[in-house]
Amino acid sequence: MHYKRQLIDNLYYIGGNDRRLSRFENMFTLPEGVSYNSYLLLDEKTVLFDGIDHAVVQEHIEGVRTVLGDRPLDYFIIHHVEPDHCDSINAIMQLYPDVKIVISKRGLTFLKQFYPDAALLNIDYDTSAHIVDEGDTLDIGSRELTFITAPNVHWPEVFMTYDSKDKILFSADAFGSFKAIEGHLFSDQVDYACKWMDEARRYYINIVGRQGAAVQKVLKKAAGLDIEMILPLHGLCHRTPEMISLMLEKYNAWSSYEPEEDGVVILYSSMYGNNHKVADTLAGMLADRNVPAIAVHDVSGSDVGVMIADMFRYSNAVIFGMNYNTELYPRMDALLREAAMLNFSNRKVSYVAAMSWGGRGLAIAREILGNCKNITEVGEPVTIKSAATYEQIDELKVLADSIAETFK
Repeated sequence: MHYKRQLIDNLYYIGGNDRRLSRFENMFTLPEGVSYNSYLLLDEKTVLFDGIDHAVVQEHIEGVRTVLGDRPLDYFIIHHVEPDHCDSINAIMQLYPDVKIVISKRGLTFLKQFYPDAALLNIDYDTSAHIVDEGDTLDIGSRELTFITAPNVHWPEVFMTYDSKDKILFSADAFGSFKAIEGHLFSDQVDYACKWMDEARRYYINIVGRQGAAVQKVLKKAAGLDIEMILPLHGLCHRTPEMISLMLEKYNAWSSYEPEEDGVVILYSSMYGNNHKVADTLAGMLADRNVPAIAVHDVSGSDVGVMIADMFRYSNAVIFGMNYNTELYPRMDALLREAAMLNFSNRKVSYVAAMSWGGRGLAIAREILGNCKNITEVGEPVTIKSAATYEQIDELKVLADSIAETFK
């Protein structure tokens, strides 16, 4: 069974949802699932844009066969050779052995690496491949497709496709999101800010975030295109000027590593609850000083991807340098190193040191973030020995004053 979802005349959505997968790339939690998007265009030639993950291969094949009917499949464009976008390739090529695989040179290399057993199915990727590069075009009848290289957004083989007739950008993994599609295919059909933006941010920061310079190059290319629709490989499609502008603005902010909004993320760890009290106390003090947005995370239990997203979202961070075996608490250490790897920069950071007899926790935290660009330390660190005293409320107030001052 397959129900046709038509986006515009002759263009169909044939993606699928996976609500059983618990972690994307076996790393990032998926509390609301994920979609794998694929599109099929019927012109004088037929074009399949991207494959799909193994979890939904069967319904993808049903979709392709239903939409094509008796027509052959002429072209299969693979923008990105991660398995969640091409696990259906061998099944497609067995059904349509004359199909041409439109792919980048690097992509073909990756394809053969991921599917070395294709020859056992009498599939020869080299013979079927149609290699494309920057500015190459493909005439499929009433429209011409133009290919735009997008290396490192987020893998090196990636490219995008622009349909100048319908002004559609097939954007590969860019402008996508975590979260399964719930009926509506377009972002203007839902409350995107409330229900989707957090997942779009978490997706970008954790999956693409390190590649800001590459994203900036792609945004410059996109600025020269007349875009009326963006079709990503995950999440909702964008078709209104307002949503297209919003996503371009968000990607510009995220890829330039500037704070998305004013606010403070407090990141703490607490073995016996004492630092928990300090974190909540400081959060209350900041709220009383009209700090516009505050997020508080216990690094021991909060999702790493969510914490990373908040570090990139807000202008300020408070880091608890808690000592564990005289070193920085391991989960905090890992979190800060992950943020640094993703190019955490242009932020204001404050510290709370926590110890019972000493250690290098604070020094290590400073060292990790000290390697990041344009990090400004705000206020004097407050040192908690085992548990905060009533007298230290005044020290926390001074730190809160210093942080609040950065918002004036």
